[in-house]
Amino acid sequence: MWFDVWSDIARVVLIGSAAYITLIVVLRISGKRTLAKLNAFDLVVTVAVGSTLATILLNSDVSFAEGVTALALLAVLQFLAATISSRFRLGRAFVTARPTLLVSQGRYLDEALRDQRVSVDQIRQAIRSTGQGDVSQVAAVVLESDGSLSVITTDKIGDWSALAGLAIVRASDG
Repeated sequence: MWFDVWSDIARVVLIGSAAYITLIVVLRISGKRTLAKLNAFDLVVTVAVGSTLATILLNSDVSFAEGVTALALLAVLQFLAATISSRFRLGRAFVTARPTLLVSQGRYLDEALRDQRVSVDQIRQAIRSTGQGDVSQVAAVVLESDGSLSVITTDKIGDWSALAGLAIVRASDG
């Protein structure tokens, strides 16, 4: 059967339109951080928002007011989590994964690669994507909190200050 009654279709159109507008308003109020490049925590919240929107659209047992409350609650919780993680080190450690150094001065850090489940081939791909062809010319590769790989070449590393807070292994260290 294609549909039960026209009123169900009309409900989806009306509630869907209102929920979509509400979602845009909530996202605009909650700020840019809600739509920032996703770390694991942000991804979970984004999936929850999508699931909530789908429930509002398709489940007639959930009222529009309940759905809007759920969307607003997710936005408020995301705002609080972002505020706590930006102001408190412990909050940041709880909400956001810490970046991990995977390559230091052209050397693969095998234990870090194993712990983070990143292959040497993935590292090589990241290095190639920067236009670099020689791993020995790479000062550092960092697995960032959002899962991306940052590649810093030896001619761009400077004083290593961008890697502050990471366990740094330099050739002179041993």
